Amino acid sequence: MSREPEIDGTEQLIAALATNVPPVPTRFIGRRIALGVAGGGVVSLGLVFALFGMRPDVPQAMVGFSFWMKWAYTLSLGLIAVGATMRLARPTGGSLRMLWPLALPILLMAALAIAEMSRTPMRDWLSMWLGGSWSRCPWRVLLLALPIFIGLLWSFRKLAPTNLRAAGAAAGLAAGAWAATIYCLHCDEVAAVFVLTWYSLGVLLATGLGALVGPRVLRW
Repeated sequence: MSREPEIDGTEQLIAALATNVPPVPTRFIGRRIALGVAGGGVVSLGLVFALFGMRPDVPQAMVGFSFWMKWAYTLSLGLIAVGATMRLARPTGGSLRMLWPLALPILLMAALAIAEMSRTPMRDWLSMWLGGSWSRCPWRVLLLALPIFIGLLWSFRKLAPTNLRAAGAAAGLAAGAWAATIYCLHCDEVAAVFVLTWYSLGVLLATGLGALVGPRVLRW
């Protein structure tokens, strides 16, 4: 006489949790993530005003190439990271491999840096690379990323990530990239090699922080 296979307790629990679950609105995750980024961004913008101050030549800088070069770079990183964060907020979100489009803005910025250096005497390369604020820039980006990261943690409260380390890293990357975008309103560095190195380092620090704390703070 054949016996029917026993249903595993975990499968029974999953089936029970999945019963009568209301459908998630199509744009709920996007709105939730956007609110987290926007709310944290307002705080980060306030920190720029309170701690660092706006660069006095912002109106003039906004008609120049260097300002938009920096914003194009950081905004590209931010938009790609937000897209990955939205996917990783789902139970079947995947992995950090979806961040491969980041290679495009990084390679474009590297090409700009090489072009700048090719037009600059070698004796000036070090000053171009370090600028006047290399030792402060990454840490300021990390500081400004914290409110945005906290906003994203709030966003995740009603979401269901399963790859917690990847979700934390993507959220940290998004926070760092948007923080770098806001930091442009203070920073007057113009060299592409500076932005590629020190802005990226700040974003990387925020990504590492997200990966470190993700498994602890995103558990549900």
